[in-house]
Amino acid sequence: MAKQTGIIKLKGTIGDISFYKSADGHLARSKGGVDKNRIANDPAFQRTRENGSEFGRAGKGGKLIRNAIRVLLQNAKDKRVVSRLTKILVAVTKTDAVNERGLRTIENGDMNTLLGFEFNINGKLGATLFTPYVTAYDRVAGNVDLDIAAFAPTVRIAAPNGTTHFKVVMGAAELDFTNEASVFESDETAILPYNGANTAPIDLSVALTANSVLPVLQVVGIEFYQEVNGQMYPLKNGAFNALSIAQVDTI
Repeated sequence: MAKQTGIIKLKGTIGDISFYKSADGHLARSKGGVDKNRIANDPAFQRTRENGSEFGRAGKGGKLIRNAIRVLLQNAKDKRVVSRLTKILVAVTKTDAVNERGLRTIENGDMNTLLGFEFNINGKLGATLFTPYVTAYDRVAGNVDLDIAAFAPTVRIAAPNGTTHFKVVMGAAELDFTNEASVFESDETAILPYNGANTAPIDLSVALTANSVLPVLQVVGIEFYQEVNGQMYPLKNGAFNALSIAQVDTI
């Protein structure tokens, strides 16, 4: 892999060199590798096929999660969230003790590995919110809750420069990895002033399917705003908003 320099950046293929743009800039690499038909059929590549199958399953699982929480994710994500989420889902898949290699799944693995996953590496919830919060999920009723006792924002929230207001968000998703389907609900506070006065206690709640048999993820986040002439604007286009997986519940 080589980095393109100069004024003119290329995209596409010239001879055996492919030019493309990534999060690391404009890059170039040579074409090559083993013939795909050999990988698909040669017994020597059995492990490769198994790894590829599980990687693909993790990729689809990551897409399902991102699509499920898209309402909140679009306000709090970094450029590498896709690859970072896929990587951790591959790790989850490898903990599946039910299926044989190549057929292992996310839902049969230890999904608690996802706890604390930060969707925005530039604005981590764990480095932003310093007041205790309690999450709860009643699978029978389908209720998902977030409770935070009253707190002083300037003491308990490490907000980026320029913040005048913020809000707390919460969402929960039922994930059907087999059918690539999901159910998602979210709740949020009003936009609150970022000052030293205590907030009221925060109680956010959503209702999912009662007696669901699917894995459920609960996410918690903070969004920052700047007030200008009476209007609220997402601070730096949401670059420092936080969103994290706060609870995982499986059957």
